[in-house]
Amino acid sequence: MNKIKSICVFCGSSPGSDRNFAYAARELGRLMAESNTALVYGGSSIGLMRAIADEVLKHKGKVTGVMPQSIIDLDVAYTELNDFRVVDSMSRRKELMAELADAFIAMPGGIGTLDELFEIMSWNQLSIIDKPLALLNTGGYYDYLVKFLEHSVEKHFVRYEHFQNLIVEEDPALLLQKIREFVPLKPDSKWIDTLKTNTGRII
Repeated sequence: MNKIKSICVFCGSSPGSDRNFAYAARELGRLMAESNTALVYGGSSIGLMRAIADEVLKHKGKVTGVMPQSIIDLDVAYTELNDFRVVDSMSRRKELMAELADAFIAMPGGIGTLDELFEIMSWNQLSIIDKPLALLNTGGYYDYLVKFLEHSVEKHFVRYEHFQNLIVEEDPALLLQKIREFVPLKPDSKWIDTLKTNTGRII
């Protein structure tokens, strides 16, 4: 079982159109705090980002926010956090959050959330890191994304193992359990050589 002491959560700076998004964010925050799992996130004071941070704090958990000065200047920073890190770029923000976290969860969100999700997925694929990555699929929000990834596997652009390593779950408690029990599938070490063949097949 993985020793998960901190989780980086990616999510929207909007609350979204479904009240269940915020409900799931608060439930995840409560469960993290009660299990003494620290929250690492983008440091915003609005949307789902605020919802999960508030819930962790409400239950006496630890929250670390990470934000570049350019976003702080938009007056959306949750500067009242007990641990707020200011960085010089969005790239450094993602790097620092990855350094601080033992695992990652993407809740519903927009372009920024997808960017963060796929960067971590790519880093795991390239063995830059080796940490659990999960989708909190509230209300089936990520169903179409999962179908697209399945399509990418079928077309031999994403390896089956890398897709299977993405945890997908709608229930926050079960999601955390799966993260803690996660054992990654490892592709054959010769898969790069396979890419160099004339067929181009990767699975």
